[in-house]
Amino acid sequence: MNRIHIPLTLLAIACGLFWTGGELRSAEKETKPPAVGKKAPDFELATLDGKKHKLSKLIEEGPVVVVMLRGFPTYQCPLCSRQMTEFLNAAKGFNEQKTTVVFVYPDKKEGVAKHAQEFIKGKKFPPNFLFLLDPDFAFTNAYGLRWEGEKETSYPSTFIIDGDQKVTFAKISRSHGGRTKAKEIIAELGK
Repeated sequence: MNRIHIPLTLLAIACGLFWTGGELRSAEKETKPPAVGKKAPDFELATLDGKKHKLSKLIEEGPVVVVMLRGFPTYQCPLCSRQMTEFLNAAKGFNEQKTTVVFVYPDKKEGVAKHAQEFIKGKKFPPNFLFLLDPDFAFTNAYGLRWEGEKETSYPSTFIIDGDQKVTFAKISRSHGGRTKAKEIIAELGK
C-alpha cells in the first residue's frame, strides 16, 4: 500500500492555517479592537423595542461611551449588572458632559431578547443611555471583542468615541473584572 506523506506545514497552509508559537490559527485576518486614535467601526444596533441606533448618528450629539457587556454566557453576569448600575447612578455626570452611554448586550440570536429583558428588569434608563442588542455577536466580532471560551461571550470593554468617530479611550478586560468605573470615564470626558 502506497502512503502519501505531506509535511504538516504544507497541510496547514493548504487548510488556511498557520503556526504561531505552539498553536495553529486561522490564516484569516483576526479583527482587533479599535485602538485609541483610530476610527471606530460604525455600527447599527437595536433596542429591545426594535428602534435602531447608528454610531455615526449618535456622535453628532456628542461623545459616545460604548460599554461592552458579557451578555448571557449561560447566566446573567453579576459584574456586568454592578457596572451598569454604577453607570446609571452616575447619569448626571454623563449628561453634564453631553455624552450618550451605550450598553451592548451580546447573545445568540434566539435568546438575546429574553435574556436582555431579564438583565435590565427594574432598571431605569435616562434619555442619554441606550441598551442595545448584539444578536449573534456581529458587533462583538466587528470590534474584535469575542471571548472564545467555555461560558464566555465577549471581553468586558469600554470605549469613548468622539465626534470624528475616533476612539479617545479604550479599556478591554481580558477577565471578568478590571472594568472601567463611571467616575474614570467622566474624568476622561472632562479632559
